[in-house]
Amino acid sequence: MKQKTNNNINIKNKRASFDYEFIDIYTAGIVLTGTEIKSIRQGKAGLVDTFCFFSRGELWVKNMYIAEYFYGSYNNHAARRDRKLLLSKKELRKLERSTREPGFTIVPTRLYINERGLAKLVIALAKGKKQYDKREALREKDDKRMMDRLFKR
Repeated sequence: MKQKTNNNINIKNKRASFDYEFIDIYTAGIVLTGTEIKSIRQGKAGLVDTFCFFSRGELWVKNMYIAEYFYGSYNNHAARRDRKLLLSKKELRKLERSTREPGFTIVPTRLYINERGLAKLVIALAKGKKQYDKREALREKDDKRMMDRLFKR
């Protein structure tokens, strides 16, 4: 019996929470090739400038970076290819209806490997923040940091 190692792979899209207000959150599986999952297990992936889109009723993630596997030969994958996301039909229909409304988009927020060794992508139905909302978020972050400093003394 093969023993599973405890992978603590947790790749986050920190910019997404700054630029978007999350309305609803989903966990989706990803269709990957062998060299892609090996690169993710090494932690060589990124979610910067990544977004999701619908094509023929299927949800795809675009521009997700997964580094080429070092030991992969001619079987290696393209680093920024489109990858299919796996959700239930009910969730797909709900997301597709929501993204037709103006201002809504689907943004990947976190990539991790679950206890069964499968790569999962946490996506969020999001609405873009205005500039003043971003400034308010920065101000709250600074205030929280200052309060922590004052009370630690």
